[in-house]
Amino acid sequence: MQSRTPAGRTGRPRSAAADAAILAATRQALVELGWSRLTLGDVATRAGVAKTTLYRRWAGKHELVVDAVAELFDELELPDSGSLSADIEGVVLQFAAILARPEAKSGLMAAVAESTRDDALRERVRTSIVERQKRLVMEGRSRAQSRGELPPEPDPAEAARTADLIFDMVAGAVVHRTLVSGQPADEEWVRSFTRVLLQGLASA
Repeated sequence: MQSRTPAGRTGRPRSAAADAAILAATRQALVELGWSRLTLGDVATRAGVAKTTLYRRWAGKHELVVDAVAELFDELELPDSGSLSADIEGVVLQFAAILARPEAKSGLMAAVAESTRDDALRERVRTSIVERQKRLVMEGRSRAQSRGELPPEPDPAEAARTADLIFDMVAGAVVHRTLVSGQPADEEWVRSFTRVLLQGLASA
């Protein structure tokens, strides 16, 4: 998990164990209480830490919840399966499995809903979850280019725009399939989705 200590903060070093307990307690509280009833006091009690410990690490509930959800998506890894299609299928199945977990489902949906009324929260979701997971697109595309499956992209700006588009297509499709439509993103669906995505990349 990446460190979330604000730059320039001094004082007592943070405890990784305390951070892990707090984030786990936050996810548990989200499932049991929901966003509106979740309080930092309840999270502190569940984690076995003082409430001041939370305030030293997070400015408020929004930041805490987003980081708790972001930690789940940091578990995503791009497999090296020998082909672009297999790599995509592997990471999409991981993504769908994470979204199927109650703590991910409740946390992400609540954060997205609240962010429609809170620009700062929307930015927190973007930087802590979306931008961090775009690494998977960059890694997968670079690997496919080295295999000769995709052509090189000499223009960095165009490469960045393409990465954004690929990420939006993958994340949007899986989130809609699992959380909006309530349908399983099983192996058959993932294979079909990957085939359509690769056809688009090939034509582009």
